[in-house]
Amino acid sequence: MDSWHETSGAEVLAHFATSEVGLSAVEARARLRSNGENRFREAPRIRKTQILVRQFQSVLVWILIGAGAISFILGDAIDAIAILAIVVLNAAIGFSQELSAERSIAALKAMTAPNATLLRDGRQVSVPATDVVTGDILDLVAGDLVAADARILSASSLTCVEAALTGEADAVSKRAVPIVGDRVAIGDRFNMVFMGTAVATGIARAVVVATAMHTELGRIAAMITDAAPSKGTPLQQRLASLGRSLLWAAVAIVVLVFVLGLMRGTPLSELALSAVSLAVAAVPEGLPAVVTVALSLGAVRMARQHALVRTLSAVETLGSTDVICTDKTGTLTVGAMTVRLVSVDGRYFELTGEGYAPTGAVHRRDESAPPTSAEQTLLHALATVMAGCNQSQITEVNGVWSVIGDPTEGALLVAGGKLGIERSQVDTDMPVVCSLPFDSERKRSAVVRRRADGTHLALVNGAPGTLLDCCTHRLTANGPQPLTAHDRSAIVKRSTAMARQSLRVLGSARGEIGANLPDACTPETIERELTFVGLSGMYDPPRVEAKQAIARCRTAGVRVVMITGDHPETALAIARELGIVLHAHETALTGPALEAMSDDELRRTVEHTRVYARVSAAHKLRVVRAWQAVGAVVAMTGDGVNDAPAITGADIGIAMGRTGTEVTKQAADLVMTDDNFATIVTAVRQGRGIYDNIRKTLQYLLAGNTAELLLMLVAVVAGLPMPLLPIHLLWINLVTDGLPALALAADPIDTDVMTRAPRPRAEHLANARFLWSMSFTGVLTAGVALAVYCTMLQRHPVDVARTWAFTVIVFAELLRAFGARSDTRSIWQFSPLSNRWLVGVVACSVAVQVLSHQWTILGEFLKTTPMSLPDAARLLLLGAVPLLILELVKSLRRWRRRAGGVPT
Repeated sequence: MDSWHETSGAEVLAHFATSEVGLSAVEARARLRSNGENRFREAPRIRKTQILVRQFQSVLVWILIGAGAISFILGDAIDAIAILAIVVLNAAIGFSQELSAERSIAALKAMTAPNATLLRDGRQVSVPATDVVTGDILDLVAGDLVAADARILSASSLTCVEAALTGEADAVSKRAVPIVGDRVAIGDRFNMVFMGTAVATGIARAVVVATAMHTELGRIAAMITDAAPSKGTPLQQRLASLGRSLLWAAVAIVVLVFVLGLMRGTPLSELALSAVSLAVAAVPEGLPAVVTVALSLGAVRMARQHALVRTLSAVETLGSTDVICTDKTGTLTVGAMTVRLVSVDGRYFELTGEGYAPTGAVHRRDESAPPTSAEQTLLHALATVMAGCNQSQITEVNGVWSVIGDPTEGALLVAGGKLGIERSQVDTDMPVVCSLPFDSERKRSAVVRRRADGTHLALVNGAPGTLLDCCTHRLTANGPQPLTAHDRSAIVKRSTAMARQSLRVLGSARGEIGANLPDACTPETIERELTFVGLSGMYDPPRVEAKQAIARCRTAGVRVVMITGDHPETALAIARELGIVLHAHETALTGPALEAMSDDELRRTVEHTRVYARVSAAHKLRVVRAWQAVGAVVAMTGDGVNDAPAITGADIGIAMGRTGTEVTKQAADLVMTDDNFATIVTAVRQGRGIYDNIRKTLQYLLAGNTAELLLMLVAVVAGLPMPLLPIHLLWINLVTDGLPALALAADPIDTDVMTRAPRPRAEHLANARFLWSMSFTGVLTAGVALAVYCTMLQRHPVDVARTWAFTVIVFAELLRAFGARSDTRSIWQFSPLSNRWLVGVVACSVAVQVLSHQWTILGEFLKTTPMSLPDAARLLLLGAVPLLILELVKSLRRWRRRAGGVPT
């Protein structure tokens, strides 16, 4: 049953066959045996062998294993070991970084209460929280962690901090009366307390209605376990698709060569060597290593920019992201209530500074001028009430300021300091005599303090409307003046105007009691004949850098969606201020409205909704899945437990490092160590750049493989001797191609990467333009190598011709690495030192290739013949021909785009 909030306390007691004196110990033990302990069910543990097997399920990995086996059969043990080492390295990285649900569940369990105070057999007892059962009567006091979901039977000044479930920092006022209406959001169930939340103030008695996995926190635990997306990351899907294509292409080519050879009567041994050579040429052995290096370098770069990568594939996934679903509190906003505007004697004053840090200033609104001495006196009076009627404390740990107690009182305490009055000063001058905690019925809190002269002063904070009912005067620059009907109307108008700015408005008042205190400290005796002092408007301010980051997202084609447990109007106001919502007619979709929608209705709505308010953890996960259903790559950010299921279910989950709960961090792929939304945008830029580097590296590798395949295939069809031996192909793929590919993977990110639209999820790595460029490059390179081979074959033995063909294709592919840095920009548009690794690798590889013709041992290993330095220089010039032609094509393409008025 999920509607205990609609039911009266008596009906709940009757349903669970209990009473206000609690269960008997015998009945509690029986229920514990029947229903189980009040603890979360852990996800089935995944065996390490299962995780290890998953690392070898990629087609590319099996192609590599096959290539290694072929190399070993051919007697090239060194190459075989190198290939298999790549496979093992990739498997080790994937194995070490695999995440399991039980880590999040273990962190979630740490948030539950260790003990609970119950009524058993009419006596108050303390038991382990795991022994709590439905029907138990909980006794709650300030500072308690709630051990189970419970319906409040009675409460006095009870407020609870429910950020664990709703993500909102404000303490929620609680009372026992039933709530009328269905589909009430969790944040609005004021007659319920929930497992894992904390009691901020007051006392209560409640009957337990749900334990363990049936609690709201337990449901989140279940969602974390079930929320992981079934599909791989976009890069994994594209590489898997490419691997299958390469596999079938290799098989087709090998079969074709066999058929042609058999038709021509080629000896079986020579045919086998040809087929094996073609298979080796078809496989880009360096690709997995290149992908791993590119992602690892990206992870290192992100760590330097406050983004800690927990799952390596998340680096690239960020670059594919086209929707960022984000929590509001603590992510887009500071995550701490801040008094922004105060009003005294009809005048407004703005306060600067954010959060609970005691820094900031006060100035007149719209004038930026400091208050006059008369105004300062009024502000001091307001600050005295703010700081004097306050039970919270402000603490600082490692430069981070936080509040102990009610966040609203914390904001008032900080504002009082900014206005010139510290609580320590008030405590010294006027000790506390008695206090009346905040009560949701009267919507006020009060403190009575004794002055040095023996008289007493009542300080009261509360909702402006109810507070005015207790006031007979108002404080002005000329002292207290009678409060007229016109004055009351003016104060209400100012309060309404502040509320329309999405500020939470509180009023402050004070009252003279005299030397003799009443016999009883009650609202009736204390909160009477007060003097109204002023108004305070507070909110959780948006981060300054978040607005700029959201604008950059818009330029990059990334949509930002706010999903929060806060009130719709507050959420919309923040969304408009940040630029998430750009049109006045846009509204927020609330949790109850979302719950009434079917999945199909939500899918039709999701692309037109930018703000979701008053939502639960389950709602957040539904929104993420709705976006995924329409083809979006979704990132989810947040800090609270209520964000964890959606973070787990998103394509990439992002947690706040400072304020985020351990549950959220364990569920995330990426942790922002500075809690800054702008860091996400920086990470998206890195992800896009990494994908570009992987893609151009892949094109570089496959273009080389295409050249090798074409060269071998044409020679076989023409009946020529094999122009390249398997050792030549492996040397090209692993060393000559592999090292420049690694340098390309570390190429600096293009400056225009954040001006492009995100890549569609369904886009293939090898699209039409990719395939055309790869094929054209392969034809050019193979053409040069074939021309050299055929020319040398007419005049020299086959081993000499092979040496020249091998050398020219090596030089051509090494030089082509410079042009592979961009599809659009020419090599002279890059600084030669912008990728020093590439320059060094190409230079060293050219030197080693030349050395192989001079050093007998290396020549024997590579099966090459001696070559003079002038001949090597001529081959180097011939090897530059494909690069020059490709650069000419780039220039012509840019000229045509400029002629057509298209930006280049």
